[in-house]
Amino acid sequence: MVFFTRILAYAKPPRKYLQKGFIDNVRFHVRGGAGGSGLARYGGIGGRGGDVVIVATEKMTLRDVMNKYQKKSIYANPGYDSERRGILGKPGENIEIKVPVGVTAYDSNGAIIGEVDKPGSTLIVAKGGIGGCPETGFSGQRGQRDTITLDLKLIADVALVGFPNAGKSTLLNLISNARPKIAAYPFTTMRPHLGIINYPDLRTISVADLPGLIEGAHNNIGLGHKFLKHLDRTKLLIFIVDIQGFRLSTKYHARSCLETLILLNKEMELYQPDLIDMTAILIVNKMDSPNAEKTFKAIEPALKNLACVVDDYPKEMRPENVVKFEEIFSTSLILKKEDEINLIKEKIRYYLDKQAEKELENREDPIEVKVFNKLKQELRIHSPTVV
Repeated sequence: MVFFTRILAYAKPPRKYLQKGFIDNVRFHVRGGAGGSGLARYGGIGGRGGDVVIVATEKMTLRDVMNKYQKKSIYANPGYDSERRGILGKPGENIEIKVPVGVTAYDSNGAIIGEVDKPGSTLIVAKGGIGGCPETGFSGQRGQRDTITLDLKLIADVALVGFPNAGKSTLLNLISNARPKIAAYPFTTMRPHLGIINYPDLRTISVADLPGLIEGAHNNIGLGHKFLKHLDRTKLLIFIVDIQGFRLSTKYHARSCLETLILLNKEMELYQPDLIDMTAILIVNKMDSPNAEKTFKAIEPALKNLACVVDDYPKEMRPENVVKFEEIFSTSLILKKEDEINLIKEKIRYYLDKQAEKELENREDPIEVKVFNKLKQELRIHSPTVV
C-alpha cells in the first residue's frame, strides 16, 4: 500500500463553478408501472405494467438526463385493466431514458444491474408488475422500485495518464481538436476532456485527458476513483511524466521522474491490476528544462526496463508488476515541434491498429478479417506515411 503524508489537506472538492461541467454520476428513483386489474368474472387478465428502460444514445450527457428529469423520480405507466370489451388489458407504456453510451447502472445496494456500451443498446432498470390473473387473484402487482445510480465511464481509444502539470492537456491540445485549459500549476484539469485526432484519410481516434492523479488515488484521495474508472474502457494508455519530477507544493517531498512513473504504476495496479497489461506509450516531457538531457540519459535504461529498478525503492511504493512501454518519447511539448507531434499521432494509430489485428485473429469470421485487411491496404495507398 502506498503511504501518503499531508496530502488530504490539499485534496479539496472542486469549486462550484468547476462542478458545473462534466458529470459522470447521477441517481434516480425509478418505478415500474403496476399491473392492471384482471376481471375474475370473465377470466380477464390485466395488462402488464410498463418498464423503466435506459437506452444508450450518442451525443447525450448525464447533464442532459438531469435536466430532463429534475425531480429525480421516473415512473413507468401502469397496465390497463381487463374489461368486458377487452379481456386482455393493454400493457403500460415503457419509459425510455436516453443516456450516454458507456453508462453502468447500479441498484441501491451497489450491485451492477447492467451496462449499455453500444449505441442503441437497452437495459431494464425497473420491471413493470404483472397484470391481474388467476395466480394473483386477478389483482395487478406492483412494479419494481429502486434508487439507481447511473455511472458513466468514458469510451475513448486513448487515455492520457500522469501526475498534475505533466503536460497532458498540452498534448491533447496539440494532437486533437480539444482545447483544455493549460497553466503552470497543478490540477489545471478538474474534469476529463475528450478530444478527437483527425487523420488525412478521415480516420478518427478519441483521446481522453484525465485530471492528474496523486499518491493515494486508488484509495479515492484527490479525485481518485472518480477518474481512474475511465481507464477501464480505453485501448491505449499514454503516460506523461515531467523530466524534473513532481512536487505538489513546497510543503511536500519532491518525486523524481522515475519515482513518479513508479508511483503511477503502483496506483493503477492497486486500483485495477489488469490496467498494467494494457498497451502503453511513455512521453517524457519538458526536455527544454535545465539538465534535462543529462537526467534522461541517466534514467533511460531504467525507463526501458522498470522491472530491474523497482526493487531499489521502498516497499510501500513498489508495484508487483510493471508497465512495459512500446515506445518512449523525450520531448518538450510546449515547443510544438510538428515532426514530433506527427510521429506521436502515427504511433498512436499504429498501436491501436496492431491491437485491432490481434482481436480479429481471435475471431472465427474470415470475411470480417478480409474486409479489415482490404480497408487497411487502401488506407496505405491513399495516406502518406509520416517520417
